[in-house]
Amino acid sequence: MRVLMVTPGTRGDVAPMAGLGSRLRPLGFDVAIAADAAYAPLVTTAGCEYRELPGDMSHLVSPAPPGQKATGADLRWYLRELGDYFALAAAGTVAAAEAGADVIMANAVAPFAYDVAEALGVPALGAHLQPSEPSGAYPPVVLGTARSLGPVANKLLGSLVSAGKAPYDAPAARIRQDLGLDTKSRAAAERHRRKANSPILHGISPTVLPRPADWRSGLALTGYWWPGAEPGWQPSAELLGFLADGPPPVFVGFGSSAALDADFMLDAARRAGVRAVLQGVEGVSDPGAIGVGAVPHEWLFPQMAAVVHHAGAGTAAAGLRAGVPTVSVPIYTDQPFWAARIASLGAGPPAVPYKELSVERLAAAITQATTAPGYAAQARRLAAALALEDGTAPVAAALRAAG
Repeated sequence: MRVLMVTPGTRGDVAPMAGLGSRLRPLGFDVAIAADAAYAPLVTTAGCEYRELPGDMSHLVSPAPPGQKATGADLRWYLRELGDYFALAAAGTVAAAEAGADVIMANAVAPFAYDVAEALGVPALGAHLQPSEPSGAYPPVVLGTARSLGPVANKLLGSLVSAGKAPYDAPAARIRQDLGLDTKSRAAAERHRRKANSPILHGISPTVLPRPADWRSGLALTGYWWPGAEPGWQPSAELLGFLADGPPPVFVGFGSSAALDADFMLDAARRAGVRAVLQGVEGVSDPGAIGVGAVPHEWLFPQMAAVVHHAGAGTAAAGLRAGVPTVSVPIYTDQPFWAARIASLGAGPPAVPYKELSVERLAAAITQATTAPGYAAQARRLAAALALEDGTAPVAAALRAAG
């Protein structure tokens, strides 16, 4: 069976799907992944076929600098850039699917993949890293807030947001027109799929997010889809030396978003009195810190005293898997949701929102995470539970049922 995974977004969106693809291949699935060009090596290293989605989302981390709220002009620019990005991704999805697919898996920001699947006459199912179904258990994650309004208001607001405008609406409409499909809005198509109980698989652990009681039967929590190991990867002698030359440091990194500069991160680490591994910076001149590029989280995180990141779905999962405390600095969309989950599970202190971020607040959160023993103990308990889950088998079963 030829499986096409459509994964627009950043590295955090692609890496779990690549890991899932690498585990599906030995089970008899031929997996191709459509993603931005920057992540082609991630896909091919996992043993999957790469198909290009033109565009680059990495610069769309936030419409405002840390500690500041976005202005109206910032938001207009941001939404315009997102619309342009999804237009490219939608066109790329058509080409990727025309190269061959028996079933299409669409992530949460690729609703146009369903339209492409309809035109080609192949089944499609959702493959989400965040909960997007309207539910009383959480507010809509796309709003970038973790504040619950109560079960009734949460579900009502989720339904309203689902029916409202989104930056991928226009691209989805153009795709339907170009492929000769009947006119149907993205929101109407989602309502139809919901009524038909269309399957959506969530690469989320039920240990971290218990299955909401009001979910329909077609929604499944499979367990996390872990990124695959990078064959031949070896840490540098400099990094090994730094790790061996003192107590466990704190990781500070924001993935492909590069949301903080080196001086900001260094200042926070110094004030907290911790050694630090700073991702995405080079030439760090400080005896208590080292700058690194892309280092596998499954190798690095277990050696840390704590991890500081934006609480994106994949990075949040990696921190929990490592069994170390997390300091969350959520920026947008689903990140506040995961940050709140981490705090509610006792695996880290309350989040420091990016729009309220300061060096002093970040340093205080790092100190709290590394000195209060309860966070480390709970993080280890959660890691032990995650180690018992298998996120691949439910996906394989759903694909066979769909095909």
